Amino acid sequence: MPQKTTFLSFSSQLRPLLLAVVLLYLPSVVLAQAPKADTADKIKVILAQAGKMEFFKTDSGSYIKYVTDVIIYQGTDTLYCDSLYNFTEKKKLEAFGNVRIAQQGGTEATCDYLRYQSELKLAYMTGNVGLTDGKNNLWCEELDYNLSTKVGTYNRNGTLQSDSTIVSSERGTYDVRSHEARFIGNVTVADPRYKITSKDLGYNTETKVETFFAHSVVTSDSGRSVLTTSRGTYDSKNVVAHFTGRSSIWNEGQYIEADSMQYDKLSGYGYAIGQVVSIDTEQHATIYCGRADFFRRKRVLWAIIKPVVEIATGKDTFYMRADTFYSAPMVKVPGRAFKMPVDLPEVSTTDSARVADSTIAPKTSTAKPAEGSKGKRGRNKKVVADSATLEIVAKPAVPDSMWIVPDIKYRLADFYRDTGRKALPATIANTPSKKKKKHRITPAVDTTDGDTTAPVFFTGYHHVLIFSDSLQARCDSVTFTRCDSVVRMINEPVAWSRGSQITGDTIYMQLDSSSVRSMYVPDNSFIVSRSGPEQADLFDQVQGKTLTAFFKDNNIRKMIVQPDAQSIYFTKDDNGAYMGLSQANAEVMRIFFGEEKISRIKYIKNVQNVMTPMEQADLPNARLSRFKWLYNERPQSKEELFR
Repeated sequence: MPQKTTFLSFSSQLRPLLLAVVLLYLPSVVLAQAPKADTADKIKVILAQAGKMEFFKTDSGSYIKYVTDVIIYQGTDTLYCDSLYNFTEKKKLEAFGNVRIAQQGGTEATCDYLRYQSELKLAYMTGNVGLTDGKNNLWCEELDYNLSTKVGTYNRNGTLQSDSTIVSSERGTYDVRSHEARFIGNVTVADPRYKITSKDLGYNTETKVETFFAHSVVTSDSGRSVLTTSRGTYDSKNVVAHFTGRSSIWNEGQYIEADSMQYDKLSGYGYAIGQVVSIDTEQHATIYCGRADFFRRKRVLWAIIKPVVEIATGKDTFYMRADTFYSAPMVKVPGRAFKMPVDLPEVSTTDSARVADSTIAPKTSTAKPAEGSKGKRGRNKKVVADSATLEIVAKPAVPDSMWIVPDIKYRLADFYRDTGRKALPATIANTPSKKKKKHRITPAVDTTDGDTTAPVFFTGYHHVLIFSDSLQARCDSVTFTRCDSVVRMINEPVAWSRGSQITGDTIYMQLDSSSVRSMYVPDNSFIVSRSGPEQADLFDQVQGKTLTAFFKDNNIRKMIVQPDAQSIYFTKDDNGAYMGLSQANAEVMRIFFGEEKISRIKYIKNVQNVMTPMEQADLPNARLSRFKWLYNERPQSKEELFR
């Protein structure tokens, strides 16, 4: 049985004297009226007040029980409780009821029960645990707290409140001195401006910076903005995200992900590096690249390092590759935008009008145009080619539109210099530009929102490749506008559709919801398709000023070339045998396609046509002035664009 000595209800006059007697038996406990500065003797515990003391001695050691308004000092730390057990030999304390630890600087810890190792200054606290520095508050059911380092650790659910931010997790650590906290397991951050869910999160209550160590999601703007990452930081005070692991940002229909990202929400500027994927859900367009710089508020994006734009059109998907891509809202200026013609121009004939057809060859002649009759589609119709006249009624090619693409011919290096951003990597900055003339921009600071109603356009600069299952192309620069679904290719453009190749100074291609709808070449148009086997080296060709082609099921159905149209066409009989070489000039030519090649040509107005038998034709020189056969430059697969 333990031996027990009890001291009860000391008067204020006798208490110091009687307690001093007890100290003869307890050399590690010292009575004092006020705390003294912490000394090298960290284990000394000073009893300042107690209503009653009981002394116990057992086989395992002795201890003293203090009850009623107990106050104990250790250096500058003060412990308050209803009752306390002091295990002097083990240098351990146990406190019960209304336990409170007060430290210099305003730090306080409260709980229902405390187990304290005085030599190490380690406290185990349980039951309604609270830890505060006067500004930030931590609550949990259990807490291991180091009074020397002021670091608290919990393992059974805790919540930290810092101003209006509340963080909860299964496990966590909070450093009162450095203001650093670490939260692990089902972490949630609730703030009036944003929400965070995470598996492993660090948080600084002073700087308001969250550090992500595992999968985390930041949601703001009532769910319109979502940031996802596994590694990085988020400065909630300045609203700046810096992600160093695979991360993504979703913002009102705009999505971007990359290996690393930086985003400043206040300015709207951000950049993404490494396997970048940027998706515009409204435009049904996706950009893949090595680096993207974007201004969210102005809706501007730059994409460099092997950028590829994917445009979904329903049944078919178009991929565009360039050295650089730029995306921004179009400008509202009525009546200035180019728009594709929506219908093939109608051709009305009068009694004096005549139409020549290539399905039946004219009589062989080397002196003057031939005359003949139509084939199966128009028998018994006499043709007088050189006296044909007609009237062309066409819809205007350039109707009014409320949007135009702004002039954006400038270099990405200028963008970085003029916006004060860091310089491009040397491998990018030193890349020579194909353009000789420099174009410089001075963009405005991104402090105002762009026009959210304006449709977005994409422009690609240099070494452009385009691929879809039905059509391929290449050019130096390209622009795509979703509002009219028009792809504009400039600077030596070439387009391939099945077995045909089209060139011109500029090529406009209009898409619809499922496929290519039409194509327009405003100047120096030329179309060529191979006739017969490759070893024959024969080509059907048509050239003129403008070319308008119309597609059905992603195949060229018909085409019109005007004015000053010229053609070289190898005519065949119904069995597919060559009849001769037809060389013709006309004001207008209408070309029809079958089996992915030119099948028939109609010559309209001022027709001159010469037919030469195959055995007399100069086949190697059967070429129009704009002849080019660039099959080797044709993209063969979408994978080629991603290399």
